[in-house]
Amino acid sequence: MFNIEEELKKLPNKPGVYVMRDKNDTIIYVGKAISLKNRVRQYFRKTDKTARIEKMVSLIDHFEYIVVDNEAEALILECNLIKKNRPKFNVLLKDDKTYPYIKIDLKSDYPGVFLTRRVVNDGSKYFGPYANPGAAKEMIDFIKQKYKIRQCRNLKERTRPCLNYHINRCLAPCMGNVSKEEYMNQIYEIIDLLEGKTDKIIRELENQMNEASKKMEFEKAASLRDRIQAIERVSEKQKVSNISENNIDVIGIAKSELQICIEIFFVRGSKMIGREHYFYTDLKDMEDKEILSGFIKQYYLDNPNIPNKIMVREEIEDKQAIEQWLSTILGKKVEIKSPKRGEKLRFVEMAEMNSKVTLENKEKDKSEILLELKEVLKLDKLPRKIETYDISNIAGEYTVAGMCVMQDGAIKKNLSRRFKIKTVYGQDDPKCMEEVITRRLKHSIENPKGGFGELPDVIFADGGITQIRATKAAIEKYNLNIPVFGMVKNDKHQTRALMDENRNELKISQNLMNLITRFQDTVHDTAITYHRMLRDKAITKSELDDINGIGKVKKRELLKKFGSVEIIRQASIEELMEVKGITKDIAKNIKRNL
Repeated sequence: MFNIEEELKKLPNKPGVYVMRDKNDTIIYVGKAISLKNRVRQYFRKTDKTARIEKMVSLIDHFEYIVVDNEAEALILECNLIKKNRPKFNVLLKDDKTYPYIKIDLKSDYPGVFLTRRVVNDGSKYFGPYANPGAAKEMIDFIKQKYKIRQCRNLKERTRPCLNYHINRCLAPCMGNVSKEEYMNQIYEIIDLLEGKTDKIIRELENQMNEASKKMEFEKAASLRDRIQAIERVSEKQKVSNISENNIDVIGIAKSELQICIEIFFVRGSKMIGREHYFYTDLKDMEDKEILSGFIKQYYLDNPNIPNKIMVREEIEDKQAIEQWLSTILGKKVEIKSPKRGEKLRFVEMAEMNSKVTLENKEKDKSEILLELKEVLKLDKLPRKIETYDISNIAGEYTVAGMCVMQDGAIKKNLSRRFKIKTVYGQDDPKCMEEVITRRLKHSIENPKGGFGELPDVIFADGGITQIRATKAAIEKYNLNIPVFGMVKNDKHQTRALMDENRNELKISQNLMNLITRFQDTVHDTAITYHRMLRDKAITKSELDDINGIGKVKKRELLKKFGSVEIIRQASIEELMEVKGITKDIAKNIKRNL
């Protein structure tokens, strides 16, 4: 048995990474330390701790540690373990949405320029993210119009060029019509454009335009003039500040009672090329410098867009170790700065102001919904967690249920669950509803920290009074007091109203009606998708599935040759052996079973 006090005595006074585990052997926290002995012992001493750390320590059943040579190695190992195991008490990178990037696949002989939402370390160069997808698409369209680069995803040799070549939009590298050097000159110019180095591009283009004019190549000069004007227009749109830094990320943080928002601005060549924001819950008792340290480590772990400088309000934890780590990845010096005055401080303040606005806007929408629900449903507290259920079957066969969750006014598809009905036979939706909710409530009562989480504040039944009563019957088995309301549909199967247990239809705003409609549609889709999957699986099942030696591939080959199980039944052993993979023994087994 693991004795924490005894194990604490064995800790070495060396740098390393420690891993905290609960009684189920699940990793709940990963941290690094210059001295494992000093750092890990702090968690188990009677000193002032935040509520978050107190809760984490109360769950620790045992711990382990890995000794390394220095703090930089500990940092890398910590980041990788957090990424792999996603411990619940670490700061985990979870973005509100995925923003687009512009990707240039530099490993190709003739690189293309594409829009992507996935950033990987594949040797490509990425620009962004673009908070406005329309702006990213506009930039891609501009590049395609002004530069004659390939637009096909995969470069293959062709017998004739595509339409883009004929309309003067591509130099046709697939036909060998352009040298690699000439083609790459365009790519280098596009990279300068995306990095904000437009002054350099414009100077070069002006020289080329003047040279073309001297040679009386007026058509070429006019084309270069148009490109200069277009680049100047794009450049103007990007300018946000006269900040003198060329390659920086600026990070701001804002807190509320419910969550935290981190906003990150991307400035390249004195121009903001994009921004992102991230939301975190249950971190409000952590210091800003601790949150930012965790965020920076997670954000830049697999991000090829590491800047030369990162600016934050105050100096973060592990600053020197993180700088050393990022500098090693980038191949040149990376600094984390906390400006105290001037334009740099104003830019950090701008990031903080935007993070505050982003947080307020998100919470305003949620709080209005939650307050309206509390008032309309006449509840004692805000309904932060609402669950709904739907039953799906055809004539009582393949009966299943879907469950969906609305958390703090947002529908959380990742918390959806599916059930097979086990105790009800035939078509009896209310009994099915009672079974499913009984099972669901049992999960949380027996294991509050399990996959279903805490009990809901409210349950919305998909239907009217019959479903409400079935739901209440399940709740009463456990002597719980969870309010139940029905989501009623009209004759056209559209959400019409919310109903209470006395059949009263509740008056709600259009915004709330739209949310409840989406909620009902989501649970309906969850249930019916699962029902169709089981039904299709049953339909495609055949007698061949129960024969030893017949897998999916051999089954497909047999049906491909003979067309049906009945014809396979009539085939001789020799005919069966004509099918790829069917040996004499397998053929005999087929005949014996069929």
